Order: sequence, then C-alpha cells, then structure tokens
Amino acid sequence: MEERDERLIVRLIKDSTTLREYMGQHQEYEKQLEEYNKQIHLTTEESLERKRIQKLKLAGRDKIESILSEHRRTEKRQKA
Repeated sequence: MEERDERLIVRLIKDSTTLREYMGQHQEYEKQLEEYNKQIHLTTEESLERKRIQKLKLAGRDKIESILSEHRRTEKRQKA
C-alpha cells in the first residue's frame, strides 16, 4: 500500500465504520495467509481455503480502494 493511501486511511478510518470493517477484515485475512505461508505442505483443503482467503482479501482491497478513490474525487470537487 502506498504511503499516501496509508495516510488517507488513517485520516478516514476514524469516521468511517465501513472502512474500519474492511481494514479489520483485510488484516485478519493477511494473518491467516501468513499462517498458511509458514507451512511447507498444505492439504488440498488448506490449499483451497488459502485461495479462498486470497480472493476475499483482494475483494476487500478493491472495496478499500473504491472508498479512497471516492474520497479523492469528492475532495477534488470541493476544491474546484
């Protein structure tokens, strides 16, 4: 994540329940993936679960990006 995105998230997260939830989920998925990545061998079920979590994490990241983009557009309109 870019530094400017991180700064914006820190600023917005106080007032956005939705962003807070997405960030919490994103962090939880990251922790779960780290655990899977520590393992040398995964069972078929673990492999499938790892893929599922990766997809959920990416979908959440897209939602976070959408919130940030919308905020940037709103800021630009207000400045204009």
